[in-house]
Amino acid sequence: MDGVGLADKDQVVIGEKIKAFRTARRMSLRTLGDLTGTTASFLSQLERGLSGVNTSTLMRIAGALGVSLTDLFEDTAPPIGRVLRKHERPALPPAEGYRKMLLSRRPIRDMEVYIGEFDPNGSTGDEPYSHGNSQELFLVLRGEVELTLGEERHRLSAGDSIEYLSSVPHKTVNIGTETAEVLWMIAPPTSVADDLDKYLPRPGS
Repeated sequence: MDGVGLADKDQVVIGEKIKAFRTARRMSLRTLGDLTGTTASFLSQLERGLSGVNTSTLMRIAGALGVSLTDLFEDTAPPIGRVLRKHERPALPPAEGYRKMLLSRRPIRDMEVYIGEFDPNGSTGDEPYSHGNSQELFLVLRGEVELTLGEERHRLSAGDSIEYLSSVPHKTVNIGTETAEVLWMIAPPTSVADDLDKYLPRPGS
């Protein structure tokens, strides 16, 4: 594949970044190759700084890893102790009876965390959904909800939690009379860049 005219040092940095994000997600070279239309052998050479890469392929790799092109070029350590204020949480466009916000700072490395608010009878949608095959922990912070998990239904109150694989179809409904608040923690991350780009900064944040 054509390179992007990078210096050898830049190729090494990008390769190391790709490998770090890929291994943090427990993603194999073959899986990343399938997601990006490349091959495991090409990606292996790329991660070792032995191969160049064109811009479109690099964008597909970044998207599959849930990061931006900038994240692959920056040779910096992840921030430590960076506070995210409640009013600054990036959020999905609100759905009727349901609001979901991203707590993890991008680029997401080892774990992604979300918080959701449900009005009475609000839910994640009509149908259960699944994503990846990671460990997911669901914690009820406030209120009372029903979590559908495959063929099972679990009634959970504030302080209750449950763990499951994110590949199991799941759905959340607020069955209480007050606003419910829940937390999702997923490791390794399953979201790609297109998913994360839907979480927009709050007005004025």
